Amino acid sequence: MPRVAEAPVVSVQAHAFKIPTDAPEADGTYRWEATTIVVAEADAAGETGLGYSYTDASACGLIRGLLADAVHGIDALDVPAAWIAMTRAVRNVGRPGLASTAISALDVALWDLKAKLLGLPLITLLGEARASVAAYGSGGFTTYTDARLAAQFGEWAAQGVGAVKMKVGSEPGRDAQRVRVAREAIGPAVELFVDANGAYGSSEALAQAAHFAEQDVTWFEEPVSSDDLAGLRLMRTRAPAGMRIAAGEYGYDPRYFHHMLTAEAVDVLQADATRCGGVSGFLRAATLAEVHNVPLSAHTAPSLHTTLCCAAAPAINVEYFHDHARIERLLFEGARLPDAGMLVPDRARPGLGLELRRKDAARHAV
Repeated sequence: MPRVAEAPVVSVQAHAFKIPTDAPEADGTYRWEATTIVVAEADAAGETGLGYSYTDASACGLIRGLLADAVHGIDALDVPAAWIAMTRAVRNVGRPGLASTAISALDVALWDLKAKLLGLPLITLLGEARASVAAYGSGGFTTYTDARLAAQFGEWAAQGVGAVKMKVGSEPGRDAQRVRVAREAIGPAVELFVDANGAYGSSEALAQAAHFAEQDVTWFEEPVSSDDLAGLRLMRTRAPAGMRIAAGEYGYDPRYFHHMLTAEAVDVLQADATRCGGVSGFLRAATLAEVHNVPLSAHTAPSLHTTLCCAAAPAINVEYFHDHARIERLLFEGARLPDAGMLVPDRARPGLGLELRRKDAARHAV
């Protein structure tokens, strides 16, 4: 007989907000001028948990309908039961993609809710593997002029951020020169990462890697499509010494990460809690990374991933992504900010420590 719920989930809500970029942005395969965030809320025993995902506004319908029905009445203290119920509920609509981002937002809300019901910061509930985690500045979009690229990276370097990442691949013929601009802006002490978002084929990626190595690039993210596990492994074996190959941000379930790791396709596994099933899915990815002795890096959503990476043993850094950092500072009281290049979880308030600024958010409601 199932036990009686101590704090049954009584209601679920979701709202979408679309925030324009501060300038046109592009990477190697995509261009955008606004970013949509979906915020989920779950109520139980007089408390409200908050979660979010960067996804399409249509995820709100899944959260308010199918997923709300799946978790209604489940004990808010039993988040694993809710996660299983949600993953089963989307069987006939498809687990990867939109459904996983909807599950992610609500799973985060349920973990936030559980921590609030127990009166604990989420980092205390999960357990601390470390007190803080390194942030790396992420921007350098291919639409930026060289001057803007240099200014952004120079500012992060001056603030004590130990690594920065730029986008490449829109115009491969310009990439080597743009990387030189970035290196000049940050000096020799700051690590330089590049991200092609799968824009290159294997041969071109290897040629570019040789150019990037001249500027001491130590991280090459998605040099080829993340679906091309053979191509990623080729890059791992033939890239210049000291250049790590990273991928995994498009993982929606544990099987994706398992396949990538068993293929020995990456030096660093990336996971995104706003896509891979929230707190629950991110911790599963962390376990797989630890089993394979591969470091874990969090993709974007810094205010969420600060806590998760301080709880996950194999985590090494959090992407302090320009777009998401802007949005989280705008919409959330308690958004995390780097201090001398490090991110620290909120230990003063229960849950994630985030509160939606409803008046500010309302201006961007979809």
